[in-house]
Amino acid sequence: MNLTRHNLAFLTSLSVLLEERNVTRAAVKLHLTQSALSAQLSRLRDLFDDPLLIPSQSGKGMVLTARAEHLRLPLRQALQALEVVVGDVPTFDPAKSERTFVIACNDNAAAIITPRLLPLLHAASPVGIRVSIRAIEPIHLPALLERGEIDIALGSLSIVGGMSHELLLEEDCKMAQRIDHPRGIEPPTLDEYLNLEHVVVSGAVNSLYGFIDKILAKKGYARRVGISVPYYSIVPLLLQSSDLVCVLPSRFLSRYEHSLTALPLPLEVQNFRLYSVWHPRLDKDLAHTWLRRQLRLSALS
Repeated sequence: MNLTRHNLAFLTSLSVLLEERNVTRAAVKLHLTQSALSAQLSRLRDLFDDPLLIPSQSGKGMVLTARAEHLRLPLRQALQALEVVVGDVPTFDPAKSERTFVIACNDNAAAIITPRLLPLLHAASPVGIRVSIRAIEPIHLPALLERGEIDIALGSLSIVGGMSHELLLEEDCKMAQRIDHPRGIEPPTLDEYLNLEHVVVSGAVNSLYGFIDKILAKKGYARRVGISVPYYSIVPLLLQSSDLVCVLPSRFLSRYEHSLTALPLPLEVQNFRLYSVWHPRLDKDLAHTWLRRQLRLSALS
């Protein structure tokens, strides 16, 4: 039998009919008219190629055929099992969970979020929940999220695509240089900024072009990029041992206030924005909703 939605509804009616053995009483239980249920019984007889219920010789109620008798108990049990499946509402208790959440992000996002995230997770689940941080792969990210290999990604708006997302934090960017830089500690003019040698953080291969270069190009300017690196954590080491400068988010720079100087930029630059990104299939997943809440709290603290 092709168990379409329509036929499943008929099977529910059949189960009640087999228990009541009376169309009138069964119709009342099913909240159907007697004529509607009679029409369903006629359809069920066609489906099973069997009368299923026949009038009793006493004139009271109906009698089950052998096929109907064979169906009665298994059908009732199957429908009860189906009710359990449909009515099973998922729950999530972080204190009892042993789930490992996989978060993809670059080292800057990891440094911002994880020091605040881990205490929150530990407070909610001292031994159960764990976190695995992995490098973000923008090209493969949609497929990794869809397959569930990554629970959530942290990054700029460029990684969002058609995925569900949420803005976690927004902050300004500044030019960073070593504390004893020979140019001094005055904010640079645009001409001076263009003549300095710059570091670009880029995950792209052989890329010496960053978001600042796009802004400058629109204004007809260009700067000299001396080196491109894939990780934010490398930048302070480069700046501390050279006259290079780099544009970095303020919160990142706050971790190096004893070795780097942060200065205002001589041009308008969009604030640094960090998003959490996940597959829409997890929009209402309780565990994932809980994780997103912890990430929001981590970004605020």
